[in-house]
Amino acid sequence: MRIFLTSAIAAAVFTSGAMAQPPEMKPGAEHKRLAHFVGQWKFEGESKASPMGPAGKWTGTETCEWFAGSFHVVCNSKGTGPMGAQTGHAIMGYDPMEKGYTYYGISSRGEGYYVKGSVSGNVWTWTSEMMMEGKPAKFRVTVTEDSPTAHSFKMEASFGGGPMTVVEEGKSTKISKS
Repeated sequence: MRIFLTSAIAAAVFTSGAMAQPPEMKPGAEHKRLAHFVGQWKFEGESKASPMGPAGKWTGTETCEWFAGSFHVVCNSKGTGPMGAQTGHAIMGYDPMEKGYTYYGISSRGEGYYVKGSVSGNVWTWTSEMMMEGKPAKFRVTVTEDSPTAHSFKMEASFGGGPMTVVEEGKSTKISKS
């Protein structure tokens, strides 16, 4: 009975949604701006010692593709660094209600994060706030499009109300289009 009820509710939700669909949305210029990130990338950089982890070099690859509808870019990454091997999954998009970019990410180390972003010219700025070890932490990631096939990035962080300091820097190079 429970399976039947769940199936009936799901069918009703999907059917009613199909009957009252809003006009088809199309990706705007803001969505299309995410195209820079689409493709296969090789990245490398260096972490500074911080509450996020030890100092050291890291390398990896990332593949980013348009999700159906071309409103979002979905990225899968894998790499290794001072804390060992790691994989990640992220979704980038544009939120027309907030008039800003969004980035949702998860990693094989158990992290999950939501970041808001903006772009001005060839510079993307992503910001986030969260608690780390019971203290507030603020993050700012700046991604500079150096060319259509390369970008450099810098992550700065403030821990417990302290000043923003660089905790990671690196570069990515496109190795193929997706």
